[in-house]
Amino acid sequence: MIQKSKTIGRTISRRTAILRGTGIFTAALFLSTGLASQAMAAQCENPKALTFAIIPTEETVAEVALYKPVIDRMAAQTGKKIEFFMPTSYASVVEGMLAKFVDVAVLGPYSYVIASSKDPSIEVFATYAKRAGHMQEEGPGYKAALVTKKGSKFTTIESLKGTTLGLVDPGSTSGNLFPRVVFAPKVGGDLDKYFGKVVYTGSHELSSVAVVKGKVDAAFVATHRFDNVVNKGQVKLDDVNILWKSPAIPQDPFVYRNTLCQDIKDKLKATFLGLSASNPGEKKFLDNVKSNKFVAMSPKDYDVIRALKKAKDARKKKK
Repeated sequence: MIQKSKTIGRTISRRTAILRGTGIFTAALFLSTGLASQAMAAQCENPKALTFAIIPTEETVAEVALYKPVIDRMAAQTGKKIEFFMPTSYASVVEGMLAKFVDVAVLGPYSYVIASSKDPSIEVFATYAKRAGHMQEEGPGYKAALVTKKGSKFTTIESLKGTTLGLVDPGSTSGNLFPRVVFAPKVGGDLDKYFGKVVYTGSHELSSVAVVKGKVDAAFVATHRFDNVVNKGQVKLDDVNILWKSPAIPQDPFVYRNTLCQDIKDKLKATFLGLSASNPGEKKFLDNVKSNKFVAMSPKDYDVIRALKKAKDARKKKK
């Protein structure tokens, strides 16, 4: 049996040497490589329509009109019909991508990390660079802020022991992940033990209003989301105490499934990176997200969120 294998091996080697000498081997290799490349190209996804989804905000209904210029630009760039999907939660968008129902989406940084850990084909390609606002600083990042009502007795972190804390959503980065991982060590490591009650409000906007109206004693809100509420006239920056701010967090990632054909992915990038204030509709959209432009992003830009998720998961296992 062994002798037969050696004989076959020598025969293959001789045939290979002959093919190399005649140039047939090179041609065969080129042909097989070309066919493999064609096969890989054929495996990419080229749907007739692209489904675009966004994470919910308090103004989700208004988002349809605001995103229309972007959807129109996406359709023109890709030559595809764009179907706009409005979900009810962060998880709904993630589930849509995991089920291959959603092709392009806006996620929160934490929900993006969760989604990409379950399916590596979900890849970030851009985000917006924020203008400086009331609480928001300029750039492609934002912060989580712990706020209380101005004029209340809650003026220090110590004064919040046993009170009611508002978080946003289990999938929120600044409204859940950063509070539980980055802030929690300041109060003994466990928010649920330090605060008398922890509730999820459903949005940063609702958390902001809940603090000012006294429905919760404190809340963690994203700086740029808080600015939205100020701009709507529902609260003022002077209405709150800022007791803590997190390190910078990368902005909401715009993602696609990287199994889409390369030309589609390139055109999707061009859709957002090419948004211009010179176009009235696009300017309205950029104004709404308080940005002058979009910037390219890569998965490694969200490694800080991955590290925090890993730390949070490790702490959960110890309990």
